Amino acid sequence: MSKRKPDNFSLIVILSLVVFSVFVWTEIIRGAPTGLTRAFFLDVGQGDSELVIFPGNVKILTDAGPDRSVVGSIEKVLGRNDRYVDVAVISHPQLDHFNGFNYLLENYRFGIFVFNGRPASSSKWGAFYKKVRDKKIPLLTLGAGDRILYGSNSVDIVSPNNLYLQSAELNDTGLVEMIKTPFFRMLLTGDIGTGVEKYLIGNVPNLKADILKVPHHGSAYSSGDDFLRAVSPKIGVIEVGLGNSYGHPADSTLGRLGLAGVKIMRTDLHGTIELVPEGNSIRILTHGRR
Repeated sequence: MSKRKPDNFSLIVILSLVVFSVFVWTEIIRGAPTGLTRAFFLDVGQGDSELVIFPGNVKILTDAGPDRSVVGSIEKVLGRNDRYVDVAVISHPQLDHFNGFNYLLENYRFGIFVFNGRPASSSKWGAFYKKVRDKKIPLLTLGAGDRILYGSNSVDIVSPNNLYLQSAELNDTGLVEMIKTPFFRMLLTGDIGTGVEKYLIGNVPNLKADILKVPHHGSAYSSGDDFLRAVSPKIGVIEVGLGNSYGHPADSTLGRLGLAGVKIMRTDLHGTIELVPEGNSIRILTHGRR
């Protein structure tokens, strides 16, 4: 496994369009990409999976849900012939975030995997790690201060720092991504709670985002008032399973989002959700439930 970075170390990863079978991160000067960036929140039941497609069909997939349902959902978006993902990000090693990759690895190719450096002891994590190793896919550890660059787009990792990375609460260790494009800003939050939200408010100079992946499936212990004021999202997407046993999303969280003027979209009600920039606004498209 990759070693944890010292506190004063940061890493900028510059994406190229070359196939990652060469396993080399390098800066390649190319023509400026054209087209729009699209964001998808995939219907994977009670779990998270977000796909961002940058101009030039460069794809970053964050999390893959709990089971093989991600296979059908991503195929709906990409079609049957596009089976390459440039970057796969695992926010944290809980089943509802990483286990779907065990199924995607059977039929999809990946350029690189990114995670927070905290392995899990479960057999399914072991199966995932073995598949990644057998396929010789690089596994890179990133944390707060690191950045992935592609053209005029970036993915800034704003959490965890080294303190949160060692937390006994696995949700605190999750990678939080601020995705910046010329068209919108999007904050992907994994399962963070109010403690990490307060950390982000105090440590990220500009937390504003047009799109918020509502933390922890709409848990009552996330999406605090101060956090929502700092982010000030136009759209909040809740990735949640239909009739789940956790009570997600909580009525209190829905109330806070509503009072903040956030347009709420939910995968349990709308299925896969697509967000596309359109002028000065963001168009919302739904692809129906699985």
